[in-house]
Amino acid sequence: MSFKAFLEQTPPDTTVTIIDFIAVNQGSQYLETPDLLLHCESEQCAGSRMFKCRDSFYIHTEWTEKFLTYVCRNCGTRLYRFALLYQINSLPIGTAMKFGQIPSFGPHTPSGLIRLIETDRELFLQGRRAENRGMGIGAFAYYRRVVENQRNQIIAKIAKVAKTLGSTPEIDQVFTAAINETLFTKSVEMVESFIPQALLINGENPLKLLHSALSKGLHNPEMTDAHCLRLAQSIRVVLTELADRSAAALKEDRELQQALNTLKAVPRGSLLIPHAIDTSSS
Repeated sequence: MSFKAFLEQTPPDTTVTIIDFIAVNQGSQYLETPDLLLHCESEQCAGSRMFKCRDSFYIHTEWTEKFLTYVCRNCGTRLYRFALLYQINSLPIGTAMKFGQIPSFGPHTPSGLIRLIETDRELFLQGRRAENRGMGIGAFAYYRRVVENQRNQIIAKIAKVAKTLGSTPEIDQVFTAAINETLFTKSVEMVESFIPQALLINGENPLKLLHSALSKGLHNPEMTDAHCLRLAQSIRVVLTELADRSAAALKEDRELQQALNTLKAVPRGSLLIPHAIDTSSS
């Protein structure tokens, strides 16, 4: 693959043949350091931006360690660091292994999801790293711990959305009771009928989906590493979708309320509708 694709798309501990390691300029040979499209977490960017390499890169025919630092071209504040092991084979081809990077390899984790799981952020990111490296049992175990630890927080978020969208005091009490319930299964059953439509994922209750994925123990023979990896990926996707839908519902209600408050503050009679102009002859 290309060096750009290697840096952007390859997880750590993977050895790859690079087809464009060497560039030639006016007879001089040098190692390419292409610009990369990566996620920038700065407030100014908060999205995909181009990053440029600020390090030089030299030709070596023997295995050599190298640290590359990339900086965001837009804000100039966010960095990516790659730890590489490489050698040049025959121009322009080389072999490289990425044995680490900061921030960790993998798709960006939305800030809304991080806020949903709060204190278990590091456990979730450990699971994300395990998932990125294809370690299914490890990823599943981490995500399971996160959901179990944050069960009350997740139900509280759903309750907040339900209240915002117009739940009754009786429904609010059901959510409070579910939060105080010690058994995950029972808490899911208690609130099943009161999940707001805005939070359903393809018509499915997200709490029930999560509980179903977590219900099988790792000692079960069918919980192979590959199966655990699929479950882990599903848990992450559902958690992310739940966080996104919750944030969207709360935002829409907040914007609507602000609009209503603005219109209510306008004094009566200040919004005048112009009278039709009489164009008939006098």
